Amino acid sequence: MSYLLHIDSSSLGEASVSRQVAQSFRDQWQGPVVHRDLAVSPVPHLSAAGITARITDPAQHTPEQAKAAALQDELIAEFLGADAYLFTVPMYNLSMPSVFKAWLDQIIVDGRTLNHAGPSPAEGRPAVLISARGGGYGPGTPNHGLDYVVPALEAVLGNPNLLGLDVTAVTADLTMAPHAPALASLIPLHEASLADAHDQARSLAAALGTPSAA
Repeated sequence: MSYLLHIDSSSLGEASVSRQVAQSFRDQWQGPVVHRDLAVSPVPHLSAAGITARITDPAQHTPEQAKAAALQDELIAEFLGADAYLFTVPMYNLSMPSVFKAWLDQIIVDGRTLNHAGPSPAEGRPAVLISARGGGYGPGTPNHGLDYVVPALEAVLGNPNLLGLDVTAVTADLTMAPHAPALASLIPLHEASLADAHDQARSLAAALGTPSAA
């Protein structure tokens, strides 16, 4: 069965702006969804056992390697079983939440989700990346060039030499404006950015349709 794989990583629960925008996508989506919430159930960071298990005969695995390999098998099967993706990844300290990076490190495996001799098994599948950030990072802003979330994930998720997904990014900016008095003058810009993000999320879900039609 094909499905939309939704990976959440915000620690804020229902208060998360990225989760709220993702919900607009989900509300419009028609079809099955597999949802993994890394904030609630984080996967472990890649360990020595996890790395060495990839290059060791399974018959020779230590108990630690066997456990690490079983987790990778589960996550990779879940990833490859989808034919569309929704990634909810807010900006924390100019970068992505560590739980999302841990998930990436577990599923990016040569010979399984990427192949240096050819395309990834997931190449060309649509992926929507939703990110929220407290400030603004577009051209002309003081923080321009300091976004290490969206460009990095567009490279990792979309690079044809890695996962090769067809990535579309949706961002909600200035989420701190309603909470920081010094940013109060930016509230209208935040509200416009947020409304646009919700509109984009709904439009993308409608355009992608069900996983079987994506």
